[in-house]
Amino acid sequence: MSIRLSKQLGLAALAVAAAFTLSACSESIAAEEGGQPKNEQAGGQPKERPAPVVGVVTVHARQVATAVDLPGRLAARRVADVRPQVGGIIKKRLFEEGSQVKAGQALYQIDDAVYLANLESARAQLATAQAALAKADADLTRYKPLVAASVISQQEYDAAVATRQSAQASVKAANAAIRSAQINVNYSRITAPISGYIGQSYVSEGALVTAGDANKLATIQQTHPMYVNVTQSAAEVMKLKQEIADGKRKLVNGAVEVSIKFENGQEYAHKGRLLFADPTVDEATGQLTLRAEVPNPDNVLLPGLYVRVGLSQGDIGNAFVVPQQAVTRGKQDTLMIVNAEGGMEPRVVTIAGQQGGDWIVTDGLKDGDKVIVEGIMLAGMSGSPKVQTREWTPGGGAAQPGAAAGAAPAQQEQQQPQQQGR
Repeated sequence: MSIRLSKQLGLAALAVAAAFTLSACSESIAAEEGGQPKNEQAGGQPKERPAPVVGVVTVHARQVATAVDLPGRLAARRVADVRPQVGGIIKKRLFEEGSQVKAGQALYQIDDAVYLANLESARAQLATAQAALAKADADLTRYKPLVAASVISQQEYDAAVATRQSAQASVKAANAAIRSAQINVNYSRITAPISGYIGQSYVSEGALVTAGDANKLATIQQTHPMYVNVTQSAAEVMKLKQEIADGKRKLVNGAVEVSIKFENGQEYAHKGRLLFADPTVDEATGQLTLRAEVPNPDNVLLPGLYVRVGLSQGDIGNAFVVPQQAVTRGKQDTLMIVNAEGGMEPRVVTIAGQQGGDWIVTDGLKDGDKVIVEGIMLAGMSGSPKVQTREWTPGGGAAQPGAAAGAAPAQQEQQQPQQQGR
């Protein structure tokens, strides 16, 4: 009996020792996690998890300028092809390719020898006609008293009158021939029809050109100011017009401002203005063609260049600017706010446009609302009915502390099975 009793006491001692060992291990692990055993504080009360931190933006109603980014193509304000109006051999080119020319400036000289000869011939014909007119005038002056005295017949007098009228007509025809010959002489010196930049010359000295030739000699483009042609959905244009008519949007100084961005993202220094919208909708695409005018004093903009066009859509009053990542787009656009009790509350909002990386909200928010931008998922996983807030800034964020607070319970739950295993 003494041997059996001794074995039983030994087993009991081992059980007590094992219990103390497990208790010490649990306390050690709890101390590593927070200095107290799980779910206990120094006073023996259950420990409360800290409320997660979310990044918020406090919104305030204000007047917001709206714009839309559209593709566009630059075009010269005026374009003129230089063509010959008389035929002949090109004797000389009188301009530098790629230079600025003025309207009326000489560009080419055609061999004008034939046209000068025709001009001299027309002048000689005028002299002949004027001499015939002078003789007819003298005959008529002499015949007038003779017919009154019946020295000559009335028929002879009428013939003298007709001769004088014919001489007058010959003088007029000779004058017209002179003007025609002079025009041809002038056309032999080809001039610029408009002011602007002239490109390459498509002919050289010695080339034969003809009047009405389909081949152009050069092209002149007026590049200050420039046109930019863009297309926009007809439905969007109609909506914008209706909102302006209803007073929901207001144009700045009654005009639509235009900005230009190049392919590398750089913005052009000068602002333009919208000139008109084509009243006809493209049946295939449902698009309208818009034309804007942009200053180009330094000739930075080039005809045919592809650009992005920022088209002002007017100012919206009493609107809110919200970061895009705070809004969930769908049939109903929604976001989360922090209510007065410190809890998260969903809101259905109306989005009227975009401003950079933000949405413009016109309905669903109130002045001073705290819109949650970061930390919504972690706050929902924590199970806490309330959240802590910190102001969010673009690029910097604000919910890192909240993420740590929300992740702490998960870390504790991962460690619980390890404690039980021990």
